[in-house]
Amino acid sequence: MNPRPFAALLGLFFTGFASAQSQNTTTPIQHLVVIYDENQSFDHYFGTYPHAANPQGEPVFTAAANTPEVNGLTGTLIAHNPNTSPPFRLDRTMNVTCDNDNHYTDEQKAYDGGLLDKFVQDTSNNATGCTPALAMGYYDGNTVTALWNYAQHYSMSDNFFDTEFGTTVMGHLNLISGSTHQTATASISGKIANGSVIANVEAGDDDCATGTLVQMTGKNIGDLLNAAGVTWGWFYGDWIPTSAKNGVASCSSVYNSHYDPFNYYASTANPHHLPPTTVSMIGQTDQANHQYSVGDFWNAAYNGYMPAVTFLKATANSTGHPQNSDPLSEQTWLVNTINDLMGLPEWSSMAILIAYDDSDGWYDHVMPPIVNQSNDSANDALNGSGLCGTPTAGAYLDRCGYGSREPFLVISPFAKPNFVDHTVNDTTSILRFIEDNWNLGQIGDQSFDAMAGSILNNFDFTATPAKPLILNPSSGEVVKQGK
Repeated sequence: MNPRPFAALLGLFFTGFASAQSQNTTTPIQHLVVIYDENQSFDHYFGTYPHAANPQGEPVFTAAANTPEVNGLTGTLIAHNPNTSPPFRLDRTMNVTCDNDNHYTDEQKAYDGGLLDKFVQDTSNNATGCTPALAMGYYDGNTVTALWNYAQHYSMSDNFFDTEFGTTVMGHLNLISGSTHQTATASISGKIANGSVIANVEAGDDDCATGTLVQMTGKNIGDLLNAAGVTWGWFYGDWIPTSAKNGVASCSSVYNSHYDPFNYYASTANPHHLPPTTVSMIGQTDQANHQYSVGDFWNAAYNGYMPAVTFLKATANSTGHPQNSDPLSEQTWLVNTINDLMGLPEWSSMAILIAYDDSDGWYDHVMPPIVNQSNDSANDALNGSGLCGTPTAGAYLDRCGYGSREPFLVISPFAKPNFVDHTVNDTTSILRFIEDNWNLGQIGDQSFDAMAGSILNNFDFTATPAKPLILNPSSGEVVKQGK
């Protein structure tokens, strides 16, 4: 939890909303919080929603009578699955698993031209000591209990896709720019092809990054927010350096440059991990350049300086990433964070979006719509060797997408309660919402934001606002629904 200091409470009483910037938005959402977690497909977390097994000794989930069904794992899909192993339930005691394969080419192979029958061979981690046919495993409401309870009281999507097939960095870059193509490097074997990032590479503007360093050259959403004078920040749990020498920062071994995509762009980078000059400058441009620790977010929020647009990234052990983290650790961090967000005065004008950077290669039975095609003979493989459809003339290659279907939840006073949205959306739908809500314009240069679907169907701005929902961070069960 993040206990609020008494002095900060007094500050909120006196300053309230007056200390926050007033923004002209196209919806009542004045404060957007994007929580970006790791490596889950929709079926892996919500495949049997809203039906949980409820075995003895695990948190019980019982759906409300009017809960809508999702496009999930039916009996036929489980009993007569085209893969060599059927989907199977992972018990709550199996929360820690190996990490699957989510490479750009291998994920395309798993989808096998729409047959979706090669997940065991191409994305499962079949190493010794890993659960056999691992990619076919799924959790239900007895493990990801909090997420299922948020879905009961707010809105979720069962038609939300990763922008492209592929990895963590690709998901993060698409979240903030809608493009993996804008690189200063044309080709690095296995990493960059035809100018597009196709694997995990390290941030080119980061003292703590090692390995293959790449700098992106185009615009991102931070550039648009800065131009419009809208406060914003990326807040990462492992951001604070362990030391600095001659102005160069050193970070802990768990620091991951993949988890701060703005450091790939010179315009929004904070290469030396410098702190904000004052709490009141958090969200504005100073030496921190909008890149912060999660602690900086709470310092700002508790003192009346919550940015209009906030991206929250947990510590590595709380993101839900298989092997490095797990669903129960993710749940604890999520619930503590959301409970505290609901206690802020800004809750009345807030939307919290929970999204994921990639699927980790976990099975999902829905074939994504391929809205962007590519025919790189070395790296595309969706419709056979070298094929992901036929790209249009001049299209940037190696951006085959949409990719895997992933969870997406909208938690807000304005979210439709117990609602499942079937609108086709992708990661850049979040980018598009920010652009449209704050009248920023678009990225351009073949950014996926130009074709992104709208998330507005998750909201009802005319209904009675939904109440805060306080959950138990350990079990994910409902503690109370607030006033």
